[in-house]
Amino acid sequence: MAAVRAEMVTFPSNGGTAPGYLARPDGNGPWPGVIVIQEWWGLEEHIKDVARRFAAEGFVALAPDLYHGAVATEPDEARKLAMAMQLDAAMRDIQGAINYLKSLPEVSPKKIGVIGFCMGGRLAVHTAIRSADVGAVAPFYPGGVDGAFGELDKIQAPIFAAFGDQDQGIPLDVVERFRQLLQQHGKQAEVKVYPGAPHAFFNDTRPSYRPEAAADAWQKVLALFRSALREPAAV
Repeated sequence: MAAVRAEMVTFPSNGGTAPGYLARPDGNGPWPGVIVIQEWWGLEEHIKDVARRFAAEGFVALAPDLYHGAVATEPDEARKLAMAMQLDAAMRDIQGAINYLKSLPEVSPKKIGVIGFCMGGRLAVHTAIRSADVGAVAPFYPGGVDGAFGELDKIQAPIFAAFGDQDQGIPLDVVERFRQLLQQHGKQAEVKVYPGAPHAFFNDTRPSYRPEAAADAWQKVLALFRSALREPAAV
């Protein structure tokens, strides 16, 4: 495990700037870059901890603050923040974060991993659809992912997607359709449904946390990102 440095940064986005939480290993690198996309709560401590965990594993991780400072603690508040967020503006913030990571001299290769949770999982899928900079994507229990079904053919990056079979917000037939469409389009994809796992099973600050499922999913993501986000071998 590497020692970690973490700080708030700003990067160009939407004609201005956007904030984000940057975590990186101590040293000069180079390291692969990862974008961590928040749940509907905002850029709260759990998401910052995920970024630090990536840094400890040898990645430079940036979590863009899509709410620009607002953090919710109650579901009603989180719902209002999520509904007020404009998809196109959020996507520009995410692309701005990707561009910022790519600009860092210690980040290499310039293909970036993207992971997101809940609302962030859906945004991770949309990022893989829209951005040629994505080298691997890991959506966790992406709510509303069926809204992207018509564009899954545009994804070029390998995917690991994690769901729970006790998730009351994402029907299992939607998960199965997601799997089938990725397969039909010939994508490199693993869609895993964890038995007994509810929505947000990865969030260790919530009652929904399921340690075994979370640990397995984390190892799957690390394996995918380490495999996909490598410099091409010299010829």
